[in-house]
Amino acid sequence: MESIKDHLGRTFKTLRISLINTCNLACTYCSYSNEESRENRSAGKGNALKPKELMSLIVKLHERLDFSTIRFTGGEPLLYKELPALINGARSLGITDLNLTTNGLLLQKQVPALKAAGLTAINVSLDATDPLTFFMMARRHGLDQTLKGIDAALNAGIAVKINSVLMKGMNHSQVIPLLKYAADKQIIIRFLEIMAMGHLHGKADEYFFSQQEILQLISTQYRFSPIQRKHGATANYWQTEEGNIFGIIANESQPFCTDCDRLRLDVYGNVYGCLSSNYPVPINENLESAELDNRLREALAQKQSTKFTGSKLSMLHIGG
Repeated sequence: MESIKDHLGRTFKTLRISLINTCNLACTYCSYSNEESRENRSAGKGNALKPKELMSLIVKLHERLDFSTIRFTGGEPLLYKELPALINGARSLGITDLNLTTNGLLLQKQVPALKAAGLTAINVSLDATDPLTFFMMARRHGLDQTLKGIDAALNAGIAVKINSVLMKGMNHSQVIPLLKYAADKQIIIRFLEIMAMGHLHGKADEYFFSQQEILQLISTQYRFSPIQRKHGATANYWQTEEGNIFGIIANESQPFCTDCDRLRLDVYGNVYGCLSSNYPVPINENLESAELDNRLREALAQKQSTKFTGSKLSMLHIGG
């Protein structure tokens, strides 16, 4: 069977599944306003895939692409009641790298079920350790719940990373506190340059805090050296003299498009080859092999050659 690759040799080895397009936060870089967040809670519910339909698509895609990793995202995936069943289903396919990206508010109570289902790693979105800055970024309270969720996951033996989106003038002053928090917990933190997605498409420059600025700020407190980037990695990594590792996902400053291996599946059964694309490619479990290949190649063609350009598509609908 002919492999699905493009002119740069890129294929799909990681599947990112957006389980739900609602969230219990209203982060400034994701939702335009609190009102938009409330409206998104009821958007498209009647058209969403049922859990069995979603699992059928996962099976069909894995049979064709042989994924090495599945990441469950949202919206907020912990609002999706059937999440443990899907994790268990993916594990039954022989996929052992099963990850979750969450804001952590509901994590503490759900850790036992997630662990039992086979979840191996969690990325927790945490944009501040200061309660006021957390509220300014998330437009909700919940810092304590997120921190307790991180502790619960670590205590259960689940690997944890922190993702921190930085916005100049809003939370860039939290770089050092977040770095110290991660070091105390002995976990990796990754700082994200703001992405030109959704309501920030064409407006992200106002809040842009670059990789160079992040490194310069960290250098005022730490000495560090670079770690060689792995093929397909989204982040560049450094290690401090104390042995702590931090990363930067530099979508703008140092794009990773040339070896991106991610395929995205949304709650409606559409796939996307790139966050920069507004154009969903619909798939379903009844597609013949040749037509599925055509649609996967269509999604693959969406990948950018050199640079992430952003999209009007909200992160609520496609995940990070």
